Parts: sequence; structure tokens; C-alpha cells
Amino acid sequence: MEKGSIYEVEIEDMSNEGSGIGRAEGMVVFIPGTVPGDIVRTEITGVKKRYSFGRVIEITAFSPYRNDEFECSALKKGCGGCRYSQVSYEKQLDLKEKKVRENIRRIAGLDAPDVKEIIGMKEDDNEGLGHLRYRNKAQFIVSTGGIITKKGGRIEAAGEVSVGFYRAKSHTPADCEDCALQSEAAVAAADALRRFMKEDHITAWDEKWRKGLMRHMIVRTAFSTGEVMVILVINGKGIPNMNKLVEMLDDAIYESGYSLESVILSIKKEAGRDAKGKNQISRGRGGDVLGEENMAAAGKPVIEDRIGNLKFEISPQSFYQVNPVQTERLYDKVREYCTAAYEKDRSPVILDLYCGVGSIGLYCADIAEYVIGIESVKAAVLDANRNAVINGIVNARYICGYAEEILPLYAQGEDEEGCGELDDDLKGIIAKADIVILDPPRAGCRKELLEAVINIAPERIVYVSCDPATMARDIKILCEEGYDFIEATPVDMFPNTDSVETVVLLSKTKIR
Repeated sequence: MEKGSIYEVEIEDMSNEGSGIGRAEGMVVFIPGTVPGDIVRTEITGVKKRYSFGRVIEITAFSPYRNDEFECSALKKGCGGCRYSQVSYEKQLDLKEKKVRENIRRIAGLDAPDVKEIIGMKEDDNEGLGHLRYRNKAQFIVSTGGIITKKGGRIEAAGEVSVGFYRAKSHTPADCEDCALQSEAAVAAADALRRFMKEDHITAWDEKWRKGLMRHMIVRTAFSTGEVMVILVINGKGIPNMNKLVEMLDDAIYESGYSLESVILSIKKEAGRDAKGKNQISRGRGGDVLGEENMAAAGKPVIEDRIGNLKFEISPQSFYQVNPVQTERLYDKVREYCTAAYEKDRSPVILDLYCGVGSIGLYCADIAEYVIGIESVKAAVLDANRNAVINGIVNARYICGYAEEILPLYAQGEDEEGCGELDDDLKGIIAKADIVILDPPRAGCRKELLEAVINIAPERIVYVSCDPATMARDIKILCEEGYDFIEATPVDMFPNTDSVETVVLLSKTKIR
């Protein structure tokens, strides 16, 4: 195969980046703008050792799985978010279920893994919007196309205000006047910020010159209560004419049918220069978008949401699932896996690791003897313990720390350094854990954490993942240490994107 060659290719699959995948002369070809079922004439634009790239010359037969009804102005501007939006929703589900199965088969080394039918969204979800407008968190990038410094040191924006998301395969933001996945409240807030910055000549952070004020805007929408939190991440101590901005946000969000209850300023400033004189930047813990200092500029420091019959207070730093409809279905599956064929004469002790604000553990607390959560973010642990109190749950407790560091000490039940704050009863409860729920970030579990869990030897592990590849890697490790893979259920938490959530049940004993 050579660059410039032309082939007729049938598209068989889709990549994570949204390109169609076909074959020419036995070699895989990635072709943007195509979907499974298309037959295209393509010109080869690049050749690697094991795969190649092509561009569409002509689509000679259109796929029956094409979705021509997805309208999004941001997508037309190059926004890289909705990579599967050109495919019908039914086919999206099929592709994601296949992805989970193939990752478990190929990476975990299981020949015929029991992967159940994916749990998708229904047409009447989200008040009839189905798989659109489902996100309760929007993270907007704010840009003014750079800055210029005029005489007297006055800094001005060099271009038009943009509030949106990154373009595909780029760190250049695309202005998004609307987004088909975000709530109406988030879109309204973005419009208000855009208008305010234009009217008051507010600059945005410029990565090249390390100057400018506005960095990001995060909008959290509690669908069940209608409460909204707006987080403004800035490079400075405050925003000029802040009261005006709050009023504009309040009016815009109210007109969208929601209520602005919290405005948070997140301070993320330059950290000076290093020894070589290069600019350094304070990135907050783990390179997060939020700064290290977060304060309520207006309204409450938290908003309230519900999952099932439970109330949750959400703070700026809280990890919280982005799709409330699917979250309840996901948590129902976790509960099912925690109780499946559980034969002991008492309720299980559940360890909830990477627990965030405690939502999964609290959702399962009524079927447990105890729920003990471990989370490294202090603010999330405070939220989790407060959420337990709010819901009258007395058999759940949440601990701050890195599970892979403290779990071995707690499991030993010894008074070693780092365990002093725990009473003997709690150490004993952790040591006899029956079920471990793992809900790690996209990178999966750290090796040390898996080793700590294996040493505790719970009867079963319920693994919740947003990345099939790292999940499969961890399944392989656990299976090598005596656990049996029972089954996995994909859940479409992120419609119109390439991402998929999965719940996996592993057990030390055969369940069926």
C-alpha cells in the first residue's frame, strides 16, 4: 500500500476518535467522516507499519446506520465531543457493547466473556429528550483569542470571546453557542458569560503569555431539584463588576427553567518562575481544572441533588456521575451484583474505594451491615460523611486517604502510624470486608491498590469503569489472583460519544 492509492472500502467498525474503520489489501484503514455500513472510495493519506489513514473521495453506498438528524452548531465548528453522533443511537449501543466484550476478551484473556446487553437510554428519558441534554456537568474553556498589552500596561483581548470546548485533536477551543448534550442551564450560563466579557472587556487566560483573567467555567445542574452551581476559574483575586455577572447568570439560568443557587470563584494563579526563569503554573491537585482556593461568591457553597430516594450535597470539587438517569440504572446494577447469591447469615460489609461523595456506597447502605468508603480528596470525604447524615444512614463512614497506602494498615488492625484516627472496631470491620466496590478514574486502579484488595480477600469485587481497556487490564490481574470473572454489564452513560461505563462482577466462589 502506498500513499495516494485509491481503494473501495467497506466500513466495518468505528474508532474511539469517531473515524470509520475498514480494510484495504488486508491493512486497517481509518477514514474520518464514515460510519459502519458505508462503502466509500478513499485515498490513502498516510501509511504506518500496521495501519493507514484515508480520506473520503466518494461514498458509493450510504450506511443504514447513519444519523442525519443530529443537529449541533458546535459540531460544525469542529468541537470534538460528539464523536459517535453521526451514527444511529441503536448502532452506538451495539458498538459500545462490542468494545467492552472485545477489550475483556483481548486484554483480560477471557475467550467468551459473559457480557450482558448494554443498558441504553430510552426515548422518554430526560422528559422526552432521550439521549440528548443528559449531562449535569459542563466544563467550558474560555478564550479571547490571545491578549495584547497596550501603552500603560493595559491588557486587552486580541479576539472574540469564545466559551466552548476543544476542537477534535486540538487544544484550540471552538465557541459553542449550544451543545446538544448539555443542560439548558449550562448553555444559558455560557451565553451570559460570553455577553458579560464582551460588554466589560474581560480578558481570558492566554497560555502563551501566561496572562489574562478567565480560564474556565463549570456549570453543575441538579436535574431533580433544578438547582445550578456556576464555578468560575480565574487567574486573579476576583472579577471586575462581579455583581453584574451574577445578575446576568441568574437571569439567564432562570429563563432556562432552572435556579442559580451557587456561584463559586476558583482561584488558579501563576506560581512564579522556576530556577531557569520559565513560567510555572499552579495546577491544583492532580492537574485539575479547579484551583486550590474555592470560595462562594454568591449563594450557597453546595447544591442539592437526588439519586433514587437519596439526597446529595454537591460541592465544587465533588466527583458525581454526569448522567442522572443512567446513574440510577448503573447503581441498581451495582446493588444487584452485591446481593447476587449472597449466602452468609449476615449482611455484607462493603468497602467503597475511590468513593467520591459516597453516592454508590450510600445507595447500597440498606443492604449492607457496614459501608466504609476511602477517598483521597478531603472535600469529597466531607461531602460523603455529610450525605450519610443528611439521609439518616448510620452504618456508613468515609475516610480520607489513598486506599493503596492506608488499606493494608487498616486491614492488619494494628496501631501503626497512619491508623491512629481509627478505632479498633473500624479496623476490624475493614479487615473482614465481604465486598469491595472499585470505581477508579479512567487510568484504572493502581497496582498497589489491587494488591491491597487481594490481601483483604473479599468474597467478591464489583468493578465500575469508564474505560474498557484499563478495566480489562485490572480484571486480568484479579483473575490471576484467584477471582473468577462472572459477568459484565455495559451502561451507556455518555450517549453520542465514544465512552461507555461498565459494571463487572468478580467472585472468589462460583455464583452460578
